[in-house]
Amino acid sequence: MLISRSQEKLDDVAMSLKAEHKVETRTIAVDFGKTDIYQKIEAGLSGLEIGVLVNNVGVSYPYPEYYLHIPDLDNFITNTINVNMTSVCQMTRLVLPRMVERSKGVVLNISSASGMYPVPLLTVYSATKAFVDFFSRGLQEEYRRQGIIIQSVLPFFVATKMTRIRKPTLDKPTPERYVAAEITTVGLQSQTNGYFPHAVMGWVTTKLVPISIVIFLGAQMNRRQRTGYLQRRKLREQKNGVSFKSE
Repeated sequence: MLISRSQEKLDDVAMSLKAEHKVETRTIAVDFGKTDIYQKIEAGLSGLEIGVLVNNVGVSYPYPEYYLHIPDLDNFITNTINVNMTSVCQMTRLVLPRMVERSKGVVLNISSASGMYPVPLLTVYSATKAFVDFFSRGLQEEYRRQGIIIQSVLPFFVATKMTRIRKPTLDKPTPERYVAAEITTVGLQSQTNGYFPHAVMGWVTTKLVPISIVIFLGAQMNRRQRTGYLQRRKLREQKNGVSFKSE
């Protein structure tokens, strides 16, 4: 079962899964930025035995920014919380009861390395991912004796559309490479970075380097990214303005 916002994209993925893996895939098109969607999802899941739930829906900032300068801040707050936090709680609410009845099931909650410590200029995103990590680890202790595996997954950068990383590297793997490594940790670690280079980075940033320095360096990096983004945006606006006048 695939659940996301765009029915067209859902259909494309479902067709590719059927062609490549010979499996039936159902879809539900909803916007996780809304809160009135879960009755529709519950109806769509009715009668299905869900063995694994992957809560991987998420949104981040368009670019690093100071809190009060985030564009459309009110709606940004609501959307980010609904997508990154509410969805995890609600989807778990819908699926977990049947898992408990069967004494079997896996819930993978995709947090982020940004949830391991505060990340200035991505503060709201970082805080929502810290919530996902705490929620997952607390729930794992509540239900592990009933045969349920609930894992908090905290990746660093992966080459995806959201991160805007086009060229994979050793420390910025493709989604396929990351997932292949991550699934080997299921049942072994309740909290994981999922991929060995990321695990090393997680150890360095949480055990070796003082948290104050990690926060400072994160802020410095994001300030530079913010400056670069705003400069590029200003150049685009100036170019578009000149083009418009010349026409």
